[in-house]
Amino acid sequence: MERILTIFLLLTASLTCRAQHNDTVLEDTVSEVTVTSRTARKRVEEVQIGVEKVDIATLAKVPALFGEKDIIKSLQLLPGVKSENEASGGYQVRGGKAAQNLILLDGATVYNAGHLMGLFSTFNDDALMSGSLYKGLVPAQLGGGTASVFDISTRSGDLHDYHFSGTVGLLSAKVAAEGPIRQDRSSFLFAGRRSYLDLFLKATKKYRNNTLHFYDANLRMNFRLSARDMLAVSFFSGRDNMGLEDMMDMEWGNLTATANWLHTSSDRHYANTKLIYSDFTSDVGIDMLNIYYTMKGYIRHATLQHQQTWQTGRHRLNYGLEGTYLQLQSAEWDINLLHQREKRNALTGALWVGDDWHLGSSVELSAGARLHLFAALGGAPYYEIDAKGSITSTTEESSGHIVKTYADVEPRISAKITLNRQHSLKLGYSRTSQDIHAISGMSMSMPFDRYTMTSNIVRPEQADQVAAGWFYITPRGGYDFSAEAYYKNIRNVYDYRDGKAFYSEIEIERLLLGGKGRAYGLELCARKNNGPLTGWISYTLSWSENKIDGINGGQWYTASNDRRHDLVAVGMYQPAPRWELAATWRYNTGQALTAPSAKYDIDGTTFYYYNERNGYRAPAYHRLDLSATYTRKVGRFTRIWSFGIYNAYCRYNPYTIRFKNDDKSPTGTIAEQTSLFGIVPSVSFTVKY
Repeated sequence: MERILTIFLLLTASLTCRAQHNDTVLEDTVSEVTVTSRTARKRVEEVQIGVEKVDIATLAKVPALFGEKDIIKSLQLLPGVKSENEASGGYQVRGGKAAQNLILLDGATVYNAGHLMGLFSTFNDDALMSGSLYKGLVPAQLGGGTASVFDISTRSGDLHDYHFSGTVGLLSAKVAAEGPIRQDRSSFLFAGRRSYLDLFLKATKKYRNNTLHFYDANLRMNFRLSARDMLAVSFFSGRDNMGLEDMMDMEWGNLTATANWLHTSSDRHYANTKLIYSDFTSDVGIDMLNIYYTMKGYIRHATLQHQQTWQTGRHRLNYGLEGTYLQLQSAEWDINLLHQREKRNALTGALWVGDDWHLGSSVELSAGARLHLFAALGGAPYYEIDAKGSITSTTEESSGHIVKTYADVEPRISAKITLNRQHSLKLGYSRTSQDIHAISGMSMSMPFDRYTMTSNIVRPEQADQVAAGWFYITPRGGYDFSAEAYYKNIRNVYDYRDGKAFYSEIEIERLLLGGKGRAYGLELCARKNNGPLTGWISYTLSWSENKIDGINGGQWYTASNDRRHDLVAVGMYQPAPRWELAATWRYNTGQALTAPSAKYDIDGTTFYYYNERNGYRAPAYHRLDLSATYTRKVGRFTRIWSFGIYNAYCRYNPYTIRFKNDDKSPTGTIAEQTSLFGIVPSVSFTVKY
């Protein structure tokens, strides 16, 4: 995998400092494309605690890797949110892993929302309207992620005029078009993007047989069926292809489709009915010692959802139901002529009711409950497994037969107490469940991680979180401040058994052990909202731990995503009408990692002994990014030049850590650090009409 990334780095060798260090560790990274909430006043008045509103327009003002504006990386500068690793598209929320985040695009589930292992976001900002990140405390109508839910909406096309834009950057290009299909009655929006890394590879003699490219495309159409009915149809497709000559080939991507019928009965009552389909696929092939391995997996959702909203007096009532047919293929391996697979099907459902209630002039309540249902279906083998991971019995029910069912009630409540126009207190409690489990042997998520769903052995992961916060805004709204504390308890946390890896067994349940986890912390944020200089400073203090029998002696151990301190500073300055400058700086405590505590040699081969899971720390991570944007409008054309410097003071942050023998070291072992980037300048040019 590192060799594939090295290919990518060679393309920008003339732009980057080469990084080589022998230190210690592996760590997480900052992303630099961020956005805050809506208005400062809304942050104070919002009833829901632990929610961040992302404004897509702000993305253009913040530095980004290779000049790409990235809604996913924008989250990583918000309090309580951390990136997984250098340039990673995965993010971790309040002690959760990236796989515990649910990402919805117009209601459709998207997995591994990053191109080229996370260097670029899956989502094209030209197609997006807004996003809401719920940090574990979510309204009753949302469910499926125990760490967070990120609900993203695409833009509707203009009903009156046509608009076009095109952007050329260092490594990719994108186009967008929108306008009326029928004036004032229907509209379309299209946005497409493709990298041209493969063209650079073709131009080199050494790497011309390698493959490295991605594409994504969004299409949305809106139709006014009547004065009370609106139909929105949206499609998304994103795909990556990475190949290393004849040794390895990897493809993965998402395909989603959503049809949303909105019917308005009156000013106080409307209903939404959605048909949703999503399909995530991954395909990996490896040629090793003349043995060809392939591994194919997919996760497919087909969902029907209906919800209604009533506004009556002091109440805003929301209720609904949904049903999903779920298919998951954890692995399909062809090893020469040997063919193995593990496929599971399931039905999931939910019923919910929620109420936003104004109890009085100073107290508002958002309360509800969600009934979570899961039924594992036959058509595939199910196992009973002993404490050592051996199969003791196998059953195989007919297709469509219900093998195991789970039902859980998930209460949700947030309350806001308004002390005065400047001060408010918020309290919240939420229970969330998750049925898709990603099991990774690395500290960061990958598109070829193995997935499993809830079964007769694997139970739904469930998290209970309580939070309390204080919010203050100055009288004129120029500044606002917030402080939130949270505690989260997680049940049915799964991790690999000691000595096991994702390729060890076809039956993934044999590799896993289940236990519990906990996470708690404090988030502080101060924002400047007005004037030529705006931005924010946030600080997060947090802990994340797991306890699983059979791992670390059954004692609590630091989770791989635990990071004690996280400090972010974001500044945006407009010195003149046509110029916008921005800078971001981030500091993280080093990531927890497992290092060998002893070693022994057998016939000249070194074997390491690991005593404590995640008992060591990588070095601290910090980085400064800068950008400048020049905008000029001539007639109906707008021209935008964007310049950026990623990692301005060339800090070599750890990406991976390897332990190897070194006879010159007192311990006989050294930790070898690999870094991805030094200084990376970028430039892009955009034309809009």
